[in-house]
Amino acid sequence: MPDKSHVIGLFKDGGQAASVIEALRKAPWTLERVHSPFPEHRIMDALRLKKSRVGYFTLAGGILGFFLGFALAIFTATRWNLIVSGKPVIALIPFLIVGFECTILFAVIGNILGFLTQARLPDYEGLKHHDPKCTGDHFGIVATCDQEEEKSLIAFFQEHGGEGKPLEENNEINHEPKR
Repeated sequence: MPDKSHVIGLFKDGGQAASVIEALRKAPWTLERVHSPFPEHRIMDALRLKKSRVGYFTLAGGILGFFLGFALAIFTATRWNLIVSGKPVIALIPFLIVGFECTILFAVIGNILGFLTQARLPDYEGLKHHDPKCTGDHFGIVATCDQEEEKSLIAFFQEHGGEGKPLEENNEINHEPKR
């Protein structure tokens, strides 16, 4: 089996990059990664990413928090044995306030846990196939192909108005200052 080659296409416009992403769906090459200097909604739409699951963590945390807050208020009211002038010891309205506050608290905790588990951070693999121009004013699209198709993939990027160049497999970011 032939080795795979990584090629990056650099584009100055987000619309161009989005159209190239759509065109890569019909091409025989595989889209690996997209680098953007700022968030671009056209690129996000073209990537057709799955919806994040962080919201489910937030919802589960909120529901759990409501019931735990309500249970905490009931538990503390039944342990104190206070005489409440004939009123019920377990009163819904004051306990709803505690339930609401715990809903907010546990929803935030669930959101943070969801972010930490779903964000897949840190991402050191993205640094291997990165061009420094993508931090300034270029959008980068990294695609893989067989080594004998490398020139045709570079030509594909150039036909769509970009600059195509092969990436080295062990591309390390140079942290030394320029002189």
